[in-house]
Amino acid sequence: MDETSLARELEGKFAGRLIGPGDAEYDEARRIWNGMIDRRPALIAQCAATSDVVAAVNLAREKGRVVAVRGGGHNVSGNATCDDGVVIDLRLMKRVTVDPQNRIATAQGGVTWGEYDRQTQQHGLASPGGAISTTGIAGLTLGGGFGWLSRSYGLACDNLVSAEVVTAAGEVLTASANENPDLFWGIRGGGGNFGVVTRFHYRLQRVGELYAGLVLHPRSEAKEFLRMFRDLAALAPDELSMMAAFLSSPEGDPVVGVFAVYHGSADEGQRVLAPLRGFGSPLLDDIGPKPYTLVQQAFDEGFPAGHRNYWKSSYLSAISDDCIDVLVEQAHQAPSPMCLVAIEHMIGGAVARVGADETAFGSRDAEYNLLVLGMGDDPAIDGNLKTWARSAWEAAQPFATGGVYVNYMDGDESERIADAYGAEHYARLVALKKRYDPENLFRLNQNIAPAEDG
Repeated sequence: MDETSLARELEGKFAGRLIGPGDAEYDEARRIWNGMIDRRPALIAQCAATSDVVAAVNLAREKGRVVAVRGGGHNVSGNATCDDGVVIDLRLMKRVTVDPQNRIATAQGGVTWGEYDRQTQQHGLASPGGAISTTGIAGLTLGGGFGWLSRSYGLACDNLVSAEVVTAAGEVLTASANENPDLFWGIRGGGGNFGVVTRFHYRLQRVGELYAGLVLHPRSEAKEFLRMFRDLAALAPDELSMMAAFLSSPEGDPVVGVFAVYHGSADEGQRVLAPLRGFGSPLLDDIGPKPYTLVQQAFDEGFPAGHRNYWKSSYLSAISDDCIDVLVEQAHQAPSPMCLVAIEHMIGGAVARVGADETAFGSRDAEYNLLVLGMGDDPAIDGNLKTWARSAWEAAQPFATGGVYVNYMDGDESERIADAYGAEHYARLVALKKRYDPENLFRLNQNIAPAEDG
């Protein structure tokens, strides 16, 4: 069946837009956030309603086509698109409703965190999201989802009350603590393996102004600065989240910085962050009271759509002096000023107080996450970005826990998927996959293959 015939199968029973290779908008519609990924789907089904998702799932299953599911945001691994298959694109599904009295928000699967935050902050409320506002709520939540509020309120998936899921069989199910609880367990950390989530219902928290900002120092002070960061993180209250990073200034100079977010009063934040603000003579210190939406947008410009990305990540057991030495050395070798080496301290706190078996998310005992981001805007250095990221990540492995955050995994890391969950969780996820997607229709993700018979 050619692409035209494939689209014709859905005509008259599809409320959204059907885009194929012959359409003028095809090249724009197939383009995804990571410019390193270039694929040509047979059909892009831009869904306007859950019924459209059902129709697209049924078509792909019946015609034996590979399925890619595209939410609202990034997907660095490139799983949001495919060659010769059907892309189920949720970006038209943008509705967000807020019930401030019961502190519940409902959002469709194509919403980004920036769009969600704008609606919830009108009522002085928020749900824990990521650290970049252009990230989609769907992918982040399904993989667990940590960000600036997680140490106070848990992961995005910990604040999920229920979800609407379209399964591989084309059924529309509710997943919650009371309905299909096994599926509810699996979608909270297990990624997009079990269906297309078309609607999320989140618990909301009272979130007002934050005490937050960036402190920068010359790269020559990196070792002493990171030791201070380590000591501050070790004593951090739940209200404090931070990320330390090797990056380049707008002028291209190598620098080291910490972005800190204190969820509480400015007076208390000033006291807690005194060691950070009192260290040396910073090149920049813009810490102060800021609206939550502004904090969520702080990194948006550094992660524009279309740039080329290759990422590696691991949880760190601790930030020893030897670990700091290795990271300083590797950061100096970055092939592009856009590259980033970062240590996230956004987990621990409330994340660690959720029972290990309450959700599929693994590594709740982790404290730090290492990110090595090969980023650039020149296709000619794609190979250099990948080589450097792999080398820097490998050099840091003596300090890693062996676990990995599934949302940061790139497309060539299938051998690490079990490491994201641990043996017991992974076995449970495999059995769940066999129940809800035995033919592995939803395999363009950090894939959990169904259990083999016998």
